[in-house]
Amino acid sequence: MLVEMQNLTIAFPTPQGMSQAVRGVSMTLGQEKLGIVGESGSGKSISARAILRLLPPQAVVTADVLRFDGIDIKTASERQMRAIRGRRAGLILQDPKYSLNPIMTAGSQIAEAWRNQKKGSRREAAEAALDLLSQVQIRDVRRVAAAYPHELSGGMGQRVMIAMMLAPDPELLIADEPTSALDATVQAEILRLMEDLVSRRGMGLMLISHDLPLVSHFCDRVAVMYAGRVVEELGAGELLHAKHPYTRGLLECLPTLSHPKLRLPVMARDPAWLA
Repeated sequence: MLVEMQNLTIAFPTPQGMSQAVRGVSMTLGQEKLGIVGESGSGKSISARAILRLLPPQAVVTADVLRFDGIDIKTASERQMRAIRGRRAGLILQDPKYSLNPIMTAGSQIAEAWRNQKKGSRREAAEAALDLLSQVQIRDVRRVAAAYPHELSGGMGQRVMIAMMLAPDPELLIADEPTSALDATVQAEILRLMEDLVSRRGMGLMLISHDLPLVSHFCDRVAVMYAGRVVEELGAGELLHAKHPYTRGLLECLPTLSHPKLRLPVMARDPAWLA
């Protein structure tokens, strides 16, 4: 089991006292694709970042179990965490425009990520960067390697980010809204690419998204989060038959061409969901 999480709680200090952003989240992840869905502020991203211990210093994190491949994240030293972050577990962020270094070429950034873990020469790193760019299905790899982030399209930038995360051969890939800034055609290409890489390399994938139809087609399992809790977990193929009223509400708010509605319904929230 790559990730084991039981009763994870994350709180932040506020003028009114401690505010719980994540409340008792439990989930596991092996060599599979797990989707985490829910509206903004439901705790998806910070739950995933807790696995890599990438939360702000003021965050108060408690958990009965929080492990990566048997390593206790709560008590691991910073040296152990550096061996996990980037090397054994990669994080793909939402928008390449803000996540890539604007004053380094794409190839230099990938080569730097490779050298940090593989400790090879500059020439070996440059060759590895070209190979990784070809793995993410970029055709003119030398041109893209020499380009700066502002010279790349959104889809190209996202492929460069994926190549950087794949450089150290990770066992876990956390993708935080990796296609939200892309159009529908490029979204499909990036997801097909990630699916192929995950299955070919035998990795675990945690996909954080707002897009329920996308997650239902792409993932193996789905965890639905509301107000810092997992309210429902089910197989991706069963998502359309979800039973929790919050999940049903999210699905019913989606526009559809097969059953058009004059007005999309507004979700009625039940205070009992917070209990």
